[in-house]
Amino acid sequence: MPQSTEHVTIYIDGGSRGNPGPAAAAFVLKDKKGTQLLARAFFIGKATNNAAEYTAIIKALEAAKPFGVKEAAIYSDSELLVRQLGGRYKVKSENIAPLFQQATELLSEFAKWQIHHIPREKNKQADKLVNQALDLKKDIEAAPETATENRPPIRLGVLISGGGTTLMNILDYIKKGRLNAEVAVVISSRSNAAGFEKAKKAGLNVKIIRTKDFPDIDQFSERIEEELAAANVELVIQGGWLCMWKIPQRYENKVMNIHPALLPSFGGKGMWGHHVHEAVLDAGCKVSGCTVHFCTNEYDKGAIIIQRCCPVMEGDGPATLAERVFEQECIAYPQAIKLFADGKLVVRDNRVIIKS
Repeated sequence: MPQSTEHVTIYIDGGSRGNPGPAAAAFVLKDKKGTQLLARAFFIGKATNNAAEYTAIIKALEAAKPFGVKEAAIYSDSELLVRQLGGRYKVKSENIAPLFQQATELLSEFAKWQIHHIPREKNKQADKLVNQALDLKKDIEAAPETATENRPPIRLGVLISGGGTTLMNILDYIKKGRLNAEVAVVISSRSNAAGFEKAKKAGLNVKIIRTKDFPDIDQFSERIEEELAAANVELVIQGGWLCMWKIPQRYENKVMNIHPALLPSFGGKGMWGHHVHEAVLDAGCKVSGCTVHFCTNEYDKGAIIIQRCCPVMEGDGPATLAERVFEQECIAYPQAIKLFADGKLVVRDNRVIIKS
């Protein structure tokens, strides 16, 4: 039985990828001292943003009841929900009306309650839970907050050779507070790569290290290591990196790559970009996807961390399949980085074990 507490603070959030589309709802329940009591997220299938927001407050209020709560301060970044429950805006949607009624009935059971609108940046924990439930497509319960929640961001070194789309995706996750990381250095193998210009525009520390400027792979690799070490990089991210380099001992199991297919199929030297998607289509595969793996000094042979799938559709060409695969890459890579940052990855016999 939960420990009794008369006053709680509730943070809620709901979101839909499509509106309507796949949706999730989340709440964070804290006592008067700010100690987390519960933090949960629910994958609710196809719904609108507003329906997800109402699901969040209903779930939160139901969860608060066993604690013997008499007073509740509720915070949401949905201005519409706050106005509707505050009686300042009429509920017009027939789909929302039953949820509104359920929420008001639950609120009536409290001796006192208030609901407030807050900006999204002040609702990060609930927002993060929603996105985790959407990414995983399942309900989740967050562990109580610990000192690890306040750890410094993990320092990333990103290696690029092309457009920098992976780098931009990671930066977007960081900016939105969905990944506790910082890009300490970007190394480009080409001076004319579009990703090099994007990284500079983003104000990042960018270095150019080209294979043709070195007599052999050893010196090329040493130069890369020098820049990574100088930036105190903890994890190296290959994002469209097309150059072979020798991974030094200090970065063993600390270099990740993402491959646009389901390894061990369609991997190896020369299998990058459209070449991979052409091979998948030529083989008549019904599914494809992406693989995040640790790098070794052999192409695409490192231990697999995360894989995500997508269908191969009739009429697909390399470009359309690449778009669908990249949608999965944008989810998988940040997931893998977070698992590493949380200390949850263990490599044994070239297999990755994800600790709970």
